[in-house]
Amino acid sequence: MKKHLLMLAIASSCFVATQASALTKDEYKAAKEKIEATYKADKAKCDPLKDNAKDVCQKEAKGKENVAKAELEQQYKPSDSNARKVEEEKVKANYEVAKEKCDDQKGDAKSACEKQAKADETKGKADIKAMHAKK
Repeated sequence: MKKHLLMLAIASSCFVATQASALTKDEYKAAKEKIEATYKADKAKCDPLKDNAKDVCQKEAKGKENVAKAELEQQYKPSDSNARKVEEEKVKANYEVAKEKCDDQKGDAKSACEKQAKADETKGKADIKAMHAKK
């Protein structure tokens, strides 16, 4: 899971880095509408699911939307603050999904899962803090 998160962060950073030119207001508005449409479509895919699988799906859809919106803000108005927000949204989304997946487990396994999710979140936040402290 940690490798997956790292790869996601690297890929997203590369994506943002390649978008050197800022967006126009119309491009920004169109991109925002696309993100919202994608979220609605992703959320609709969750409807046929049941129980916790549906909850996990919805958390994934919301997390993806929040990260995409943060990345869009960074493209539209590049700043250290917006770059940090992108990283924070990724950590938050990963935590919310991981925590929701823990609901499928019982007893000690669920407790261990939740502790791992929290530890990953704490590490992600610390990494962001360390990365931005260097600037």
